[in-house]
Formats: sequence, C-alpha cells, structure tokens
Amino acid sequence: MPATPDAQRLDDLIAPLRSDPGRSAILTDVDGTIAPIVSEPSEATVPEATRELLRLLAKRYGLVGCLSGRRALDARRVVGLDELAYSGNHGFELLLPGDTKVRPDPSLDGHEEDAPRFVESLDRSELERAGITIEDKGAIVALHWRGAPNEGAAESLAHEIANEAEWQGLVPHHGRKVLEIRPDVPINKGIAVAALIPARPIDAALYGGDDRTDVDAFTALRTLEDDGGLDAIARIAVASDESPPEVSQAADLTVPGPEGFVRVLEALAE
Repeated sequence: MPATPDAQRLDDLIAPLRSDPGRSAILTDVDGTIAPIVSEPSEATVPEATRELLRLLAKRYGLVGCLSGRRALDARRVVGLDELAYSGNHGFELLLPGDTKVRPDPSLDGHEEDAPRFVESLDRSELERAGITIEDKGAIVALHWRGAPNEGAAESLAHEIANEAEWQGLVPHHGRKVLEIRPDVPINKGIAVAALIPARPIDAALYGGDDRTDVDAFTALRTLEDDGGLDAIARIAVASDESPPEVSQAADLTVPGPEGFVRVLEALAE
C-alpha cells in the first residue's frame, strides 16, 4: 500500500537525519508535545513508551534534547531521562547530560528578580478570585488560569497584567492559558536552539513543538539552514484544539497531538 501524503512527507523530512544519526539532532518541547497537557502542571509526565523511544534515540543520535518553559530540573523530572540535554525557562537554563547543577544564561545577571518583584506587587486576592495561580520559575513567573471558574474573565485579567508588565519594562508572553512574565533580556527557544546545535558536529536537526514559543525554535532552524550551519531541517507542529495557528504555519509538517509526535519518534527510531 502506498504511503499517505503526510507519511511520505515525514519520510522525506527525516531521511537526512536517519541517514547519518550521529550528526543529527532531535529537539522537542515538553508539555503538549511529548507530555500530554494536564490541568495541574506538577502532574504532567511523559508516557513510558515515549520515554523509552527517547532513551533509544539518545543512544543513536548525536544530540537529543528538550526545550521547555519549565525550569530545566523540572523538565528533566517530567521526562525522566538524565541522558538528554535540557534547556529550561525558554533558554535561561541549561542542563547537559550528566549535569547535577543548572547552568544559567549569563544574560540573566542582575535581572533575576525583575519578574518576581513585579508579580509580588500584584493583588493576590484579585488573582485568587479570578482563579489565577502563580508558578515561580525563578527569573520567569507564570500565571495560569486553566480550570478557573471563568476562564474568559481570568484571561481578561491576565491581559491587563500583561499590559502593566510591559509598561514596567518586562516581557509578557502568552501561551496556552498561561501568561509568563519575563525579564527584558534577549533569550527564547530560538536562541537556545542556536546555542545547543553548534556545540556538537550536527548537520541535520528536527524540532517538535505545539505553542508560540516553539515558533522561535522553528525560525532558528530555518536561519541555521539558510546560513549554512545545517544541511537539512524538519519542523514538526504538534496540533491540538488550543494550538495557535502560527505554529502549523511555521512548520514543515503538522501531526495530531502528542500521539502524532510519537509516530515521528518511532519513524526516527526505525
């Protein structure tokens, strides 16, 4: 039976990686890509079958890593594999295989408390009434409203907070029912990708992600290819009802949810 157009497209995209795995990188977002989205972030986990695929790929490919909005150590906990590289807090933290301590990005020096100080000034009782919870991620603070009694009202309040944060010189970033308040320093998943890949002899790279922050990683791969730093790239959008349309628009291929991305990993393991 001939392959479906999407299956053929996937085979074409990953052929350069499979032909020379030792000089290829597999990079992926965590939540919504390899770990299904759950109402409580602390309960997220990578399914065991996916974990075993990643373990197998780490033995075969030159670089396998996870880029996450979570702190690097928390991303490692969710994934459950010490042998991968982790870029946490959208690139503010790096945890290489075997590392026991996180390596902070030097650009953070002097800005570690900018976002926490702003969030500390907010009216906590107003946040609680709206059902917005605070996640302390060090230099970044996230406000979540998934599961709030009125998610629309909570989102409206989050937009007001975002405007105030921007006025105070911080960087608000909207995700899937979450607002992140970040310090105004030049870092994102794209910069993290551009830092990870040249550290190894890599000729081809794949990245999978489901949210706006992952578009930066897609853009970085395209730039590396255009500049001659990579010979081939594959950008995989992991779609859901909540995925922003720009993720698929920036990708080479869209797959349905974490289950669809598992099929990408399986194809890479063949």
